[in-house]
This record gives sequence, structure tokens and C-alpha cells, in this order.
Amino acid sequence: MRAIVVSAYGDSSALEYAERPDPVPGPGQVLIEVAATGVNFIDVYHREGRYPLPLPLVPGSEAAGTVTAVGPDVTDVVPGDRVASAAAIGAYATKALIPADKVVRLPDGLAPDLAAAVLLQGLTAHYLTHSTYAVRTGDDVLVHAAAGGMGLLLTQMAKLRGARVIGTVSSAEKEKLARQAGADDVIGYEGFPEAVKEITGSGVHVVYDGVGAATFEGSLASLRPRGMMALYGAASGPVPPFDPQKLNAGGSLFLTRPSLVHYTATREELLSRADDVLGWVASGALKVRVSERYPLAEARRAHDDLEGRRTTGKLLLIP
Repeated sequence: MRAIVVSAYGDSSALEYAERPDPVPGPGQVLIEVAATGVNFIDVYHREGRYPLPLPLVPGSEAAGTVTAVGPDVTDVVPGDRVASAAAIGAYATKALIPADKVVRLPDGLAPDLAAAVLLQGLTAHYLTHSTYAVRTGDDVLVHAAAGGMGLLLTQMAKLRGARVIGTVSSAEKEKLARQAGADDVIGYEGFPEAVKEITGSGVHVVYDGVGAATFEGSLASLRPRGMMALYGAASGPVPPFDPQKLNAGGSLFLTRPSLVHYTATREELLSRADDVLGWVASGALKVRVSERYPLAEARRAHDDLEGRRTTGKLLLIP
């Protein structure tokens, strides 16, 4: 098979297009022929070594395709099934292994590229809006990078739950996309805490922040008393250590750093969230914007575009 291989941590030049032995499913695994792979910031963190994995590694965890083989003890998935997963092993490849308990079947009529474009971010947006802070009708919600893949999904899901959504963006083009997704107010990053307070009067109930260092202090300042900041990523870099007394001074604030693995801890929870997300996409209730599809061999360009914030929506690699 062909795959993208990282032999040493580094910038996008560490992504090498190479030939690898075909994987063989072991106990509890399925093998898929990959139709599309989602590109995510976690892939960048693995490439850089920020979240180190053993080297050499094939990045990528989000993929959709067709099952071609199963391990000896797998009975609930069979060859020919159309599936997707956010826990694939080495998804930047033409073939990938997936733990059988992390596979979800695709609804009839849902194209695999859309499944690969939405599953990881869709599951993340689902747990953030339904569990980490369960958005209620009338809540004020701040979504950073509202025109990115995650931001567009967070905005739509918060609106489905009845919130007023304020989105931050960096350009007029991105403002248009955020409004199309349902954002009620769209603002720039410069002076955003003051703009949020002007719009809401007292601050937002929750901030969904995947930007990290560049927005952290402003995000805390945008909350109303007893508001929650859900810091789910660090696109601009990790947040430095800070004094928890700031949470008290800001109004008994809540800060959490959640992760998808803890919100899909059981098979039942994974399937429940995936059924919602994929079902909404299949029905048209949730729109997925694919910014660009890159040939697998051009993974470097995909990473450069993602890190350079030149994208609006999801990036896919197509084998």
C-alpha cells in the first residue's frame, strides 16, 4: 500500500509519501480500503511530536471506506460494510486498521467522503455542545474560528439547541461562512472580549476555544459569572501555566480541557453520538463544508494550508 510516513518529528517536510507493507487485521481489528481521510490538528501534533507516538508513524485517525478483512474474533462487522472511524490506525494511507469497537456503519446514501469529513469533528462538537456544556435554549455561546471545520459544526449544533452564537473570524470571507452556518453575531479577534460583553451585557455562558494560547485570556474575560470555558485544542500553541485564582476573580469560572476519548468511552456512547451526527448529515440538518480534497501524496500541502489558517472547512486526503 501507499502511505504518508513520519520518520522524525518536524514540520510538514517530515511527511514522506512511501510504500508500506499491507496491514493485516489482528484480534479485534478490521481492515478498510480507505476512500477518504480527514486532516485534523491532532495529526499536526503527532507529526511535531507534541503528542509523541512511536516512530516511524503513519499519521491520521479519521477515515471512511469499505471493510476488506476482519480479525478472527470480529463478528459484528463483515467485509463489504461501509464504515467510518475517528480511531483508525495510520489513516494517511490507502489501507488502514481500525479497532472493531471504534467502527461505525454509514447510513444509506451518505457518501464516505462526507463521513470522513465530519466524524471526528462532529463527535467532538457533539460532546462539547451536548455534554461538556449542554447548551440550552437562550444561552449565549462564543465559538472561536467559527468558519473552520470545527467552528462551523459547533455553530450549527449550538443553534440546533437554541443558543445565540457569537463567532470570531479573521476575514470578511470567513464572516460570510460563519453567518451561513447560523452565527447571530460575527466579530474579529481584536478586542473580542469587549465586543462580546457589548453584545451580551454580561458575557457568554460558554466559550468553545480550539485556538489556545492566542485567545485564552480573552476567552476567560468573555465569560459571565460561573461561565465555562471548554478548551478543546491549541491551534495557536499551548496555554502557559496560569494561576487558578483567575477563575475566582473572573466570577467563579469553570475551565475544562476535554478529549473525545473520554466522551466516547463506551461503544454505546460512541454509537449514540455517531448516529446523531451522521444522521443529521444524511438528512441535511447538518451541513459539512469540505474546503479542499488533496491527493494523498500532497499531505504536506494540506498541513501547510491547515497550519497557515488558509482553510474554511474540512480538508480531506483522497488515496
